[in-house]
Amino acid sequence: MQASAWTYTREEGGLAVLVLDVPERSANTLSSLVLTQLAEQMDRIEQDRPAGLLIRSGKRSGFIAGADIKEFTTLGSEREALVMVRRGQVLCDRLAALPCPTVALIHGFALGGGLELALACRYRVGVDDGRLALGLPEVQLGIHPGFGGTVRSVQLLGVRPALDLMLTGKTLRAERALALGLIDRLAPPQEAETVARALLRAAPAPHRPVLLERMLSLPGIRGLLAPALLRQLAKRARKDHYPAPYAIVDLWVRYGARGRIAYEQEAASISRLFLTSTARNLVRVFQLQDKLKALGARDAAAPGAQEAFRRVHVIGAGVMGGDIAAWCALRGLEVTLQDRGLEQIEPALRRAAELIEKRIRVPAERAAALARLRADVEGRGVADADVVIEAIFEDLQAKHALFAKVEPQLKAGALLATNTSSLTLESIATVLAVPERLVGLHFFNPVAQMPLVEVIHAGQTSPAATAAALSFARKLDRLPLPCRSAPGFLVNRVLAPYLLEALIALEQGIAPELIDQAAQDFGMPMGPVELADVVGLDVCKHVGDIVGALSGRAPPLPLTRIEERIAQRKLGRKTGEGFYVWKDGKPQRHSVDWASVPGDLQDRLILALVNECVAVLREGLVTEADLVDAGLIFGAGFAPFRGGPLAWAQQTGNALIVARLQGLAQTQGARFTPDPGWAQRG
Repeated sequence: MQASAWTYTREEGGLAVLVLDVPERSANTLSSLVLTQLAEQMDRIEQDRPAGLLIRSGKRSGFIAGADIKEFTTLGSEREALVMVRRGQVLCDRLAALPCPTVALIHGFALGGGLELALACRYRVGVDDGRLALGLPEVQLGIHPGFGGTVRSVQLLGVRPALDLMLTGKTLRAERALALGLIDRLAPPQEAETVARALLRAAPAPHRPVLLERMLSLPGIRGLLAPALLRQLAKRARKDHYPAPYAIVDLWVRYGARGRIAYEQEAASISRLFLTSTARNLVRVFQLQDKLKALGARDAAAPGAQEAFRRVHVIGAGVMGGDIAAWCALRGLEVTLQDRGLEQIEPALRRAAELIEKRIRVPAERAAALARLRADVEGRGVADADVVIEAIFEDLQAKHALFAKVEPQLKAGALLATNTSSLTLESIATVLAVPERLVGLHFFNPVAQMPLVEVIHAGQTSPAATAAALSFARKLDRLPLPCRSAPGFLVNRVLAPYLLEALIALEQGIAPELIDQAAQDFGMPMGPVELADVVGLDVCKHVGDIVGALSGRAPPLPLTRIEERIAQRKLGRKTGEGFYVWKDGKPQRHSVDWASVPGDLQDRLILALVNECVAVLREGLVTEADLVDAGLIFGAGFAPFRGGPLAWAQQTGNALIVARLQGLAQTQGARFTPDPGWAQRG
């Protein structure tokens, strides 16, 4: 019989402690088994009638990470979902109904169902060690809180803070959580349990939101606020793409977070959401993220692996190189940054200071991070670096000259990496005496926001170098995607035909606004024309030319519009004008006839991308379809609610996609010929 995850102890004086420590797991989750065991503990607690109950975690990692997401994928009906949700609701209700005061002692994280369980306690004490993170992130999985969180969060925090917490899915840090009343006390680690026990003995009145926040839940006011809330939501997400945030607002508008019916309707609503394609696909995205983390975590967990990366030397202080250096320093590494002169490095140091100022709030820690990044014009840091990253401009001869100079300075065991976005490792490695240690570490812009790093390996790359690169990416808290060296690697290779089709549509006289809207209607966060402006038209053309030449593909007609703009130095957002005029970082769009959008435009854009995904999988750039989907979601923002391009094709029907490609090949040209790899996809 499996040991219980819960341990209940009655102490002298009447107080009791309930500890959750799920066996063989690094973090606590509320699986069905854990909830069943909690029900048994609640039977005992209700009979024992302690004077006070303290609930804490036995894990070093944190309190409770939420429900067991793997169980979401097994739900086959709304009825099954309702049974699972009601079990959690009832347990939280029983906890809230205990006649004695209760306190959740929270360290690390309390997320989703974990925070909902804490909300069912009368008090919450947070451990102030810099790691506290509390949130209700269910909306990121296409659902909303289901263990009473849509009700209790509003009752505790008030309407606006609670809705913001649920609609954004963001986590709150210690000071903000205390200010809002999400936690009642904040204490250093060595004093936290003493503070929690004192709170149980004093049993003060529980926190209540201010009068204004309570009044906002009155029926008449809810009806007045609803239209404004829905307008704000519509700016961020479409209801047909992401129904969960609309369901959160609907529950509050209808029931005001009051009465038993509010809990019942919460359970009914989440049970419906569980079965939507959006929830299924967003759970898949979460699992893909875990899959990429695991690729780097295996080697990162090896003895001594974390100590292997202490010093990083970055060559090239442009936007990418400078931001890679800043991120490495932010993540605790000693970093030297090299370029031709100090005048090239100083702008990167200023950007790094802005990033560190934004990300680190403790002055001493901020100063330490700034001190970890140093200018190094002479390149003296190469000799001591555990990792050397080249991030200069995309010119093969320049890279050859640089690597020929750097390689002899490397210490034994150092990892040599390039951030090239289009050149192959094979072409770069021709000047190296030891090509086995060269890897690609292709970061995406902006480095601090984009989670993916393509870890590139070539035929000559040693398995040890590839493993070290995967581990290094995880050290930086990035998602490593192993990819074979090839023109454009995975993400740029797949984006190339997507962007090319947008340029062809522009040549055909279709307005950029219509092209971008077609992609956004599908669910892309940004249209391809705007994306080209953001990346830079010169960069797009340069990478596109390289990928096109090496892959043997050429556009079916001259791309005069991008050529003209590049000649005029209208390069996109960075120069204030590209295909759009940019003001305050935003593209200025013209009024267009939305009825004039060609009926096949969305298919042309999306199917060009999906067809290339099948091609890269057939060619073995990555080892499985999941990695293609992960790369496009985390590296290119492919509509997450669709689960990835290959998952979307599978759900739509591969045969139907092939038929649509064949139709486009007849009307638009041979570039839409279905890739032979479709035959292997069934």
